[in-house]
Amino acid sequence: MSENVTSDLIHALVDKMEGPSVDWDGWTSLAMILELPDGTFNEAHGFLYSPDGTISAVAADARDVKPTVDAYTNSYYKPGQALPVQMLVQLDRTKSKCNVTFEDTDATRWKMTPRNRKEFREGLRPKFD
Repeated sequence: MSENVTSDLIHALVDKMEGPSVDWDGWTSLAMILELPDGTFNEAHGFLYSPDGTISAVAADARDVKPTVDAYTNSYYKPGQALPVQMLVQLDRTKSKCNVTFEDTDATRWKMTPRNRKEFREGLRPKFD
């Protein structure tokens, strides 16, 4: 692993993500929610956004990206310190910008429901100036 844990995290998520119907070559941005209930990473899921407006659901196998997620959180949190319950990783490939947002307590902050599905997906879309 390199010394840039953010780059490593994004590469691991992108390299390991899968989805049923995805524009693998043309997508321009990514939003991925990492779930860490009880301080243990166990799930990565989110969306790819394509220029034509298509939003594709994707996920990354937790076993494949756990070492990279652990390295990332270990670089921000001291041993014994409570980890966040969720993390939102956003990437805009066209602008070469990324952001990682921590949610320390609200495990429902980034939860999709049938009622909020469209707003939820759009709300996670990276918007960098």
